[in-house]
Amino acid sequence: MTRSTSTAPERFWSHVVKGPAPANCWIWTGAIGDDGYGRFWVPQPDGGQRAMRPQRWLCEHLTGVALLPDVLLLHACNVPLCVHVDIDLSVSHLATGTHRGNMVERVQRGRYRNGSTAIRTAGVARADRVRLSRALREAFRDHGWDPAAIAAHKTGIESDTPTLW
Repeated sequence: MTRSTSTAPERFWSHVVKGPAPANCWIWTGAIGDDGYGRFWVPQPDGGQRAMRPQRWLCEHLTGVALLPDVLLLHACNVPLCVHVDIDLSVSHLATGTHRGNMVERVQRGRYRNGSTAIRTAGVARADRVRLSRALREAFRDHGWDPAAIAAHKTGIESDTPTLW
């Protein structure tokens, strides 16, 4: 069995589709776990590997600081496959936070099921979230940057859906 000679950053970026504008999402097109979030395999000093969320890996890679297990990365864009981490927080789609902060944002952004929720992934079963994330990944793998795919992923409204006006 031959081992890949590519570095972790090379492998990471080979699984990312960046939007053309600086404010766009960077979509992870690699492995997706059973929670609908990406997985990135990182080599370990003992020769083994461990899986971690790709946005976590990028944050640690850019800052040189390992995140503690209770530190979360919160998505400003509400796209689970977005890995747009930047040291400049005015550009980054992800910022460090806590579980409590994530729950507060969940309520503020309507990421839970209620009568006025517009985000498609709010309140859906875990298996459905995974299916939606994998469909989004495939759209970007097959077609490259596609803002309509992100909009459809968030709302469930495809770009070819007729409108009332």
